[in-house]
Amino acid sequence: MMALPGLCRGSSLLVSVMSVSLRRNIGLSAVVFTKATDLDPVQKLFLDKIREYNSKSRAAGGVVDAGPAYQKNLTEEMSKLQRLFGGGDLGSFPHFSFPEPVLEEVTSK
Repeated sequence: MMALPGLCRGSSLLVSVMSVSLRRNIGLSAVVFTKATDLDPVQKLFLDKIREYNSKSRAAGGVVDAGPAYQKNLTEEMSKLQRLFGGGDLGSFPHFSFPEPVLEEVTSK
């Protein structure tokens, strides 16, 4: 008989926690599911500029509006790195190989 009021209080606490959680999840999902057209003007301008730069960089094949001074500086820096690190392809990630160590079995006497 004494457990019934505690159970009722526990269930009301559970209901209130669940309702708060549900409200928060619905609020967050509403933000996530908004379309790009519903963005404020600053966000829309920012996304438009990113998309524009992406299309320009794909068309240019690299950095957008890079002049001859940039290309000269890039080649100088690449040649410095080649000299410092002993050559190789600086555009790809190096391949590391670690041989398996030879372990000796130890016997106790």
